[in-house]
Amino acid sequence: MLRRLHLDQPDSFAFTPANQAWAEAQITKYPEGRQASAIIPLLWRAQEQEGWLTRPAIETVADMLDMAYIRALEVASFYFMFQLQPVGSVAHIQVCGTTSCMICGAEDLVAVCKKKIAKKPHQLSEDGKFSWEEVECLGSCANAPMAQIGKDYYEDLTAARMGELIDELAAGKVPTPGPQNGRYAAEPLSGLTTLKDFDSGHTKYNASVQLATDIGDTVKRIDGTEVPLIAPWQGKAANAAAKPKAAAKPAKKAAPKPKAATKSKAKPAAKAEPVETSTGAKPATLDSARDGKGDDLKMIKGVGPKLETLLNSMGFYHFDQIAAWTGAEVAWADQNLVGFKGRVSRDDWVGQSKALATGAETEFSRRAKKDDIYNGE
Repeated sequence: MLRRLHLDQPDSFAFTPANQAWAEAQITKYPEGRQASAIIPLLWRAQEQEGWLTRPAIETVADMLDMAYIRALEVASFYFMFQLQPVGSVAHIQVCGTTSCMICGAEDLVAVCKKKIAKKPHQLSEDGKFSWEEVECLGSCANAPMAQIGKDYYEDLTAARMGELIDELAAGKVPTPGPQNGRYAAEPLSGLTTLKDFDSGHTKYNASVQLATDIGDTVKRIDGTEVPLIAPWQGKAANAAAKPKAAAKPAKKAAPKPKAATKSKAKPAAKAEPVETSTGAKPATLDSARDGKGDDLKMIKGVGPKLETLLNSMGFYHFDQIAAWTGAEVAWADQNLVGFKGRVSRDDWVGQSKALATGAETEFSRRAKKDDIYNGE
């Protein structure tokens, strides 16, 4: 299935303070240089906050992890857990359509979704409360047919029960997840054949369903208000009490002291330790762009928003500056663009810049202007 970014995108994205603190804590799980390992939990948190995964959210997470935008997009578009288009405000229903569920009536569940929500998957219902899709095996074959609604499984479904679930959710109720036919878990429909003394002392529902009902968290999305948002590997809680600290850290990072690591923002770190290796010769720089306006360096293949900001911070604003770099200066830039070593030579920035400085276009700049490409870091 082809998965693309939704055509209509918001202008920006920012984590809530609590979610920002949580995200920054997740990054500290990984050693310096391995922050990209946190990509899936951070994308998931962004989706939980917004309901779906937007392009600004993907780019924000990529910036936090010092990743190329296209790499973050690859992750977001690969995993079906990420919704790249708006979903229902109340619930997005994922109906399992693989063999066991299909044999047991998944098509009937899909028919209910088409009737009560929208004719096509990923379309919002008229009231905007629901959306649906058919997905591959969700691993609950013994309880087929089933669907995942929010974070929980609703199993042993019938078409009638599926319709009731949608009606209950629309009315503001939260149906109890798990088997919908009276089964405790996945025991035989005829009853237990072994461990028959199990009935004494167990909880009302199986462990997964019991937890969901105990905390009242089924279709509710994580929004950053949950307590505690803990980071036990740091020996502290990253919850409401830690918000002020979390907010203060980015400002600290902008100072020349580049501690930290897994702290997201690569830009301050890059500015903090520029560029004094002995390789090559440092090119001439400017204190600011001529006439207060620099060239759009993103027209150079290999330069995205983050790298353009880094170049500006180092004193490079114009195509003709880069076009004039000598071999020694290219070598210096290749070694001193923190996080982007070797990029200058790899993409022939000098050759591209010579053309762009004259007002000509390159094949890349033509495509970038038409926005036919994902022009990211």
